Amino acid sequence: MALFDINSIIIVATLFVVFGIFLIFDLFERNERYGYLAYIVALLPTDVLWFLQFDALGVYMVLFILWNLCLLRDLFGVARKTNPKEINDIVLYLVLGIIIQIILSAILPVSIPSMQTNTYPYWFFYFPDIYRMSLGTAAWFPNPIILLTFRILATILIALVIVPLLIDLRDEEVPLPVFIIIIGLFIIPFLYLSYIWLPEAMGVLTFLMSVILFIILLIITRSGKEVPKKKK
Repeated sequence: MALFDINSIIIVATLFVVFGIFLIFDLFERNERYGYLAYIVALLPTDVLWFLQFDALGVYMVLFILWNLCLLRDLFGVARKTNPKEINDIVLYLVLGIIIQIILSAILPVSIPSMQTNTYPYWFFYFPDIYRMSLGTAAWFPNPIILLTFRILATILIALVIVPLLIDLRDEEVPLPVFIIIIGLFIIPFLYLSYIWLPEAMGVLTFLMSVILFIILLIITRSGKEVPKKKK
């Protein structure tokens, strides 16, 4: 059960306000790139909620919501004609936020054992136990609605990264070996999606998504060696 009192409520609310400031940072027209820090600042309110014994699955659901908001904001920035944002910068800060959260998931639950509730240790890292594998949780099972929302948000998060990348690569000259590198970069996200949706077919589902991405890349990109069609 979450340990909320007036002080913790004020702290969490303030941290969400801080995140909101970085989320709309571009509106201040300061011509600075601190808006990207929203991906990292999003960790502050969510991890404080985790510390306050907010359910781990709910914590990651909130985190994915905040990251999706950041991605939607930046995708509009990519599409604008004046001073467009770079997809590389967006992915860089998102990956940085993910790496920091993974590191924290190994440090915080060990330092604060109460944060291990309803989590499962994967090597050194504690992630939400969505399949009730932890010992001592026989009377606990994830709320089906929260679990479904978590899965959908995780899927949207990865889609919001893949789609603009595909748009950026459209009609570009991409040799076939580069496809392997691009697909390799998405193996871990695909594995994660397969795990949260269908763990018993994780390998096969990951392979299927990789093949679909390969086909899409073949369709939307060029090799640069196309023979121009002769005019009749």
